[in-house]
Amino acid sequence: MKRSIKIAATTAAAVSSAMLVKKAKENKVEEKENTYRNTELGKHDKNSKGIYYTNGNYEAFARPKKPEGVENKQAYLVGSGLASLAAACFLVRDGQMPGKNIHILEAMDIAGGACDGIFDPSRGYIMRGGREMENHFECLWDLFRSIPSLEIKDASVLDEFYWLNKEDPNYSLCRATVNRGQDAKTNNQFGLSQKGCMEIMKLFMTKDEDLYDKTIEDVFDEEVFNSTFWMYWRTMFAFENWHSALEMKLYFQRFIHHISGLPDFSALKFTRYNQYESLILPMQKYLEKHGVDFQFNSEVTNIIFDTTPDKKVAKVIECKVNGKDKNIQLTENDLVFITNGSCVEGTIYGDQDHAPQGDAKVAKSGCWDLWKNIAKQDASFGHPEKFCSDIEKTNWESATITTLDDKIIPYITNICKRDPRTGHVVTGGIVSCKDSSWLLSWTINRQGQFKQQDKEKVCVWVYGLFTDVLGDYVKKPMKECTGKEITMEWLYHLGVPEKYIEDYATNSAICIPTMMPYITAFFMPRRKEDRPDVIVDGAVNFAFLGQFAHTPRDTVFTTEYSVRTAMEAVYGLLGVDRGVPEVWGSVYDIRELLDSSVKLMDGKSPFEINLGPLNIFKKPLIKAVKGTVIEKLLRNHEVLKDNM
Repeated sequence: MKRSIKIAATTAAAVSSAMLVKKAKENKVEEKENTYRNTELGKHDKNSKGIYYTNGNYEAFARPKKPEGVENKQAYLVGSGLASLAAACFLVRDGQMPGKNIHILEAMDIAGGACDGIFDPSRGYIMRGGREMENHFECLWDLFRSIPSLEIKDASVLDEFYWLNKEDPNYSLCRATVNRGQDAKTNNQFGLSQKGCMEIMKLFMTKDEDLYDKTIEDVFDEEVFNSTFWMYWRTMFAFENWHSALEMKLYFQRFIHHISGLPDFSALKFTRYNQYESLILPMQKYLEKHGVDFQFNSEVTNIIFDTTPDKKVAKVIECKVNGKDKNIQLTENDLVFITNGSCVEGTIYGDQDHAPQGDAKVAKSGCWDLWKNIAKQDASFGHPEKFCSDIEKTNWESATITTLDDKIIPYITNICKRDPRTGHVVTGGIVSCKDSSWLLSWTINRQGQFKQQDKEKVCVWVYGLFTDVLGDYVKKPMKECTGKEITMEWLYHLGVPEKYIEDYATNSAICIPTMMPYITAFFMPRRKEDRPDVIVDGAVNFAFLGQFAHTPRDTVFTTEYSVRTAMEAVYGLLGVDRGVPEVWGSVYDIRELLDSSVKLMDGKSPFEINLGPLNIFKKPLIKAVKGTVIEKLLRNHEVLKDNM
């Protein structure tokens, strides 16, 4: 009996041991599978927000599985700018949410936000700004490959854009003028001294946190500010000396692969028409076809949250619909996407005979008020006052000038070397009047810039960085000028003889000025926590979108940033099992770093500059790479020249 018990016990122990070994092996296999799975999917965000990032095209064309229970959710999107419309498109395409469950709440009576372009019968054509794009806007092109073109049958917006820019590539034949329309002859040079190059390199290498709340003036001096590089940079991106050194650095790193194209704009690509007709309308038509609910004249004034340290839930949307108060009750199963802040909020319009009417200091700022109301409820919702409290540093003015006859055309052609009425590239980007007291820049995109535009008319977009300085011809600050007076100042810098200026500005053109108090608000010095994360820690049913939401992987004031935040928000809240395309990694590409270094020094090799005590390492280093692939790489990119 004892022997039987002993045998049974031994057998049981053996079986138990075998089972433990089997379980351990299974755990190991599962652990290994999880490791492989995580390696393939990419690095997950720390807060388990359901977002991961990918490179390459393995997932770029994959269709994700339908998220569980998505048909039982309702989604509310605050605003109808590019970020919000993109989020709605991702909800439809990748989230596979029924369109009728998606509600877009827009305070205006038209979609598009800052991406506008309209014809006002009482005033004329109006564009507050334009959008420069490039081939590595990974999220933007991922979106528009799925949006049908309104121009070409069976083509996408991406197809249309790609064909256009292949057949009619963008480049400028005159980047800047001086002395009333004379080519500034920048010769694609940056004009940076060795000290200026070193200042830029130092900024490039500085950690983000060391640049919190610092201005560009804190890191650069006249060696940079007096260079042609700074003229290119500030006029193209609208950076001012008092703007964020951190944003300057992020821009430099993000677009390092386009440094060589900065002087002639060969790096840029543009839509066929204005941004509203080429980008916004196709998205709106796509969403309407899927039954998405657009609710115009619906201004969201606040969102009420229930917040604890570990959990944050949007509970109520407070809004005014056609002026009447309305509350939308939310459950944890509902989704809310919030565009917080706006660069074009509070725009003040003028016309041919009137300057923009009203004080920018008291301009309507509903988007900012909404964010302020939200931010009061939790520290993680950001600090809007960092961006919207000093409009003297965030404003500039733009204007749309439309020619009415042929009188001004020869002066345009003399500068841009192209007939502006061919339908092809005209200026190829902005032409900056280098000696303008307003720092006036102007551009003419492919004409007509509006689908219904008269073929004989030309739409010119003009903007000035310094709105409070007296003009060179019109002795008034730009912000006090009528449309006619802005045209006169522009004609002066075109080189139109003074005896014709007033006549042409009165009878040969019409101008609509727009003052924008917050247009560069996103460039104000900041810290990371001043913008809310796209999905803040503990968020259950809401996300932030657009230029004032924080994603560490891109730069603001781009269409790509808006679309990236939208993709991250939708994928994160719905758990869409598809990777967000990582930002193009040119900053980690040794070839791009070598090219940009040589270009910034106007063709000089880094080995040609004086490195002080480090000079003794030059010859040994050159000797060490002799006959290697490194030497070949350095010579291919002109870091090593024939005499080295």
